[in-house]
Amino acid sequence: MSATSVAADRSVRAPLPVLGRDVTVPLVTGGEVTYAALDYAASAPALQRVWDDVAAYAPYYGSVHRGAGYLSQLSTDLFENSRATVAEFLDCREDDQVVFTRSTTDSLNLLAAALPADCRVFVFETEHHASLLPWRDARVTYLNAPRTPAQAVETLERALADRDPHGPALVCVTGASNVTGELWPVRELAAAAHAHGARIVLDAAQLAPHHPVSVRDLDVDWVAFSGHKLYAPFGSGVLAGRADWLRDAEPYLAGGGASRKVTRRVSGEGAGGVDVEWHTTAARHEAGSPNVIGVHAIASACKALTEAGFENLVARERELIGKVREGLAEVPEVRVLSLFGDDSARVGVISFVVKGWNSSHFAAALSAEYGIGVRDGLFCAHPLVRTLLDGDPQDAGECGAPDGGTTALNAIRVSFGAGTPDEHVDRFVRAVKELVRDGAQWNYRTEDGRCVPDRG
Repeated sequence: MSATSVAADRSVRAPLPVLGRDVTVPLVTGGEVTYAALDYAASAPALQRVWDDVAAYAPYYGSVHRGAGYLSQLSTDLFENSRATVAEFLDCREDDQVVFTRSTTDSLNLLAAALPADCRVFVFETEHHASLLPWRDARVTYLNAPRTPAQAVETLERALADRDPHGPALVCVTGASNVTGELWPVRELAAAAHAHGARIVLDAAQLAPHHPVSVRDLDVDWVAFSGHKLYAPFGSGVLAGRADWLRDAEPYLAGGGASRKVTRRVSGEGAGGVDVEWHTTAARHEAGSPNVIGVHAIASACKALTEAGFENLVARERELIGKVREGLAEVPEVRVLSLFGDDSARVGVISFVVKGWNSSHFAAALSAEYGIGVRDGLFCAHPLVRTLLDGDPQDAGECGAPDGGTTALNAIRVSFGAGTPDEHVDRFVRAVKELVRDGAQWNYRTEDGRCVPDRG
């Protein structure tokens, strides 16, 4: 192997440095262990590079768009340059807008508030609640869970063909499931939407941290994602895409920054009130003092992932996925949840249940006895998890293990990414096998809805 090949191979196998990689946690069985953060689908640890960039900027913090002083001007430049960085990261079209929000949930609620009158919305029941629930003021068609990518496209095409073709319509779809990690046929769904005169928004919360997302190539109208899943701290998100619906809508929040000019009415109807001229740029939906540190963090993460090379990141993650799935396949009691089947492409998100175990009990034992952090429950995707677990649509999902029972409708999710060391995945696979074979070493009880070690 050449020196170049060796260097490339190392770059694939080396995790990116993240905060918390050396944090140790106590075990109920005694001693401490380095914490294995395997809940990336909920929130990925911040990249060290991102944290360093934020720390370097912090002394220069200033108000954005509102000051003549040096720090204000510097912060404004940083804010707008971050917008350009995100647009480049997403391969946006020239006339697309990048609006900074608080999260994916906030982004999709913003878009929901900007829908034209009489807009029809089409959304699969498999969506995360962030993209399933915001459309309360629209006419919504909820589509049943497909069992293949082709069936997803066929289901959407049938639904769109049955609608009134003259009114506005929007399709909302995930890029990668937050439950199964499976990749959705976004490009094909976008083509189906546009063929029927509809637009499409991509929930890229789980896709963007793992794969490149190109607005142009996927041909989506909008994309939404969260900073805290993209290796940046909490509190920032993005909605990027076509400007017209956003420009025509009332501001998502009314206040300073969104307004271009405000005047008092001196005569006529409504005298004494105010008239407002709103911005037509992204500022229209960014009222208030913006989260410049959060925005800078997102831009830093975009740069870090781009410089690391998604080809390398995807290749390494594929190795970790293979290791987890092969390990779980060796345990007959484990059932991995999937919509599209074992051969479907996916990101580093895998959910499963274990025969004879309540999922919250199993997750609690992973944490308390092995120092492994995973997620249990319904993952803010209740209809999807019920479908995957063959549950009744009205079944209540629970965390905790009431009376030590195993009947609660919940699952376990392990998720990982660019900062995950091989040892964390190896420890997880070993822990699953030992717990199934030997049982937990500690007693557990339910407290405030959570399964916790019984220390009494």
